[in-house]
Amino acid sequence: MSRLRSSGRWARGLVALTVTAAPTLAAITAVAGPAAATGHPKPATTVNQPKLGDACISTDLGTHHPYIKTTEVSPTITHFKGWYITEGTTGNQTVTTSTQTTISVSVGLNGNVEGGFAVETLGKVGASLGLNVKVDYTSTSTESNSVTWNFNQPGYYGVYKGTKKVTGTYGSLNCNRVQQGDGSWALKWIEGPGSGSFTTYTTLEEGAVRCQDKVPANSIMAKAQALLDCGSAAAKAEHPAGAVAPTAKQKRDRLVQRPTLTSGTSAEQLKATGRSARAALNCEPTAYKIAVPGKPLSWGAPLLAADGVRLRPSTIFSAHLDNWRLCNVTENNGVLEASLWNWGNGGCATIAAQNAATEQAALQTAPCTEDDLQRFYIYRDVPGSSKIGVQNKYTGSMMGHDRYADGEFIRQYSSGRQDGTGTYTLIGV
Repeated sequence: MSRLRSSGRWARGLVALTVTAAPTLAAITAVAGPAAATGHPKPATTVNQPKLGDACISTDLGTHHPYIKTTEVSPTITHFKGWYITEGTTGNQTVTTSTQTTISVSVGLNGNVEGGFAVETLGKVGASLGLNVKVDYTSTSTESNSVTWNFNQPGYYGVYKGTKKVTGTYGSLNCNRVQQGDGSWALKWIEGPGSGSFTTYTTLEEGAVRCQDKVPANSIMAKAQALLDCGSAAAKAEHPAGAVAPTAKQKRDRLVQRPTLTSGTSAEQLKATGRSARAALNCEPTAYKIAVPGKPLSWGAPLLAADGVRLRPSTIFSAHLDNWRLCNVTENNGVLEASLWNWGNGGCATIAAQNAATEQAALQTAPCTEDDLQRFYIYRDVPGSSKIGVQNKYTGSMMGHDRYADGEFIRQYSSGRQDGTGTYTLIGV
């Protein structure tokens, strides 16, 4: 590994045993002192709904939660048909409408609502707005587009289905150590590096509206009335009973509202972020075990590329597969970012590109390229404790394991393991 070289600054930081205002990684493995107990009490109000600045505890290090930053609600017509009712054709009629706008529920990078984090995000959106929003991947294009309506007066109608489209952005709440004004340390929910956007919608409503009807402003019905193009000749002309051909404006509106196709699949975009050449890593000299707190099993890298990182016992036969170095380390707002290089197989921990959007995808190792799939955020306990949480930079998922057992995979969980099995210890060897 001729490309591996020590960083003098980080090498000095790793052997320091004193805690300073600008904490180094060594503080993780420093001898426990009075500060280690600071900030661990957890108010009951933060158990289910943590807020920025609330206290957290060490078992929260391997978890994170969304918080809603912005929201926008806009009435949207999903299905529409111009329909003319003449004398003698009033009463119940079933109108087959055309798809006007397609809305799919999406959260974050890949759009699919899979895993606890995405569902929790949408749940908080609905709660903050007082709306019942969709929390599955249903698209409005799959909804039945037939509308049955009782037309009791002749005239030109816009028959529609519509919804309230809800969009916005969210951030990530992560548990990390924070230095207080008096120099002591506490664990608190901070704004983590992850953020993204969401789109969802409320239950579809249907109806029919005429140009002369008085409707509430900014309502779904008003949106449908605007689509009637009431000033056009087509709207004013007499028609046979039944469907009315869309006006030029209606055709243009329909094209504008159709979703834009992305330039490529998520897998293709992932490939584009990678580097073809092996990255030159600036690694710290100290090797670490990433272990289950108080227990002998720790992260063990695979010998075979197709296998994954598993919980393994450390023995004389481990061949350094249980030893990891932190490389190209940076720190922002107290959160470390690093590549995890394995001493035993020479690879870097990663989530495979084809599995990036998969809940519980296994952590693997691969040749080091410094792709964001190989970068991890490390959340630390207060100085004196070696406990950490680990989050993949690209997917935003936390690392954890399903059960404590020899050979159990380390996997990604969108919200982390809420039972604390995503909290590990970083032990210098």
